[in-house]
Amino acid sequence: MAKKDKKAAKDADKNERVIADNRKARHNYEILDELECGIQLVGSEVKSIRNGKITIDEAFARVHDGELWLYNCDIAEYPQATVMNHEPRRPRKLLIRKRQLEKFAESAAHKGLTMVPLAVYFSPRGIVKVTVAVAKGRKLHDKREKLKKQTDTKEMRDATLRRR
Repeated sequence: MAKKDKKAAKDADKNERVIADNRKARHNYEILDELECGIQLVGSEVKSIRNGKITIDEAFARVHDGELWLYNCDIAEYPQATVMNHEPRRPRKLLIRKRQLEKFAESAAHKGLTMVPLAVYFSPRGIVKVTVAVAKGRKLHDKREKLKKQTDTKEMRDATLRRR
């Protein structure tokens, strides 16, 4: 029985894979809070995402009429869909519970905060998920400071490894 459980866990990890990662957001923003949500998609969009044809670099999330929407997310058209294809840059609804939305939107309503998608991935069940974060924009000197800290920690880590 234990072997089956290990095999099922291994298969579940194989199904969960990151499709798009917004590395630029982690550089340009200070991440305050993260939230995992589902996304409402059309069939040709899911096929296109499976092929890795999604861009979230310019995307952002916004609350509109009590619902969370993802804007400027570019999902390329699926070539085999022909007539039944989707619009590449249409707004897409993010699926989230009302209580979570109220808490998340309240924190994002503060001045200077925005909601940006960090990653798009398939869950172990094969469902497309989006990680959205409430973030505060960084100034140029903050970015330089962060890079300096990263290089310092990397140098210290390398020095300790060389010593051993």
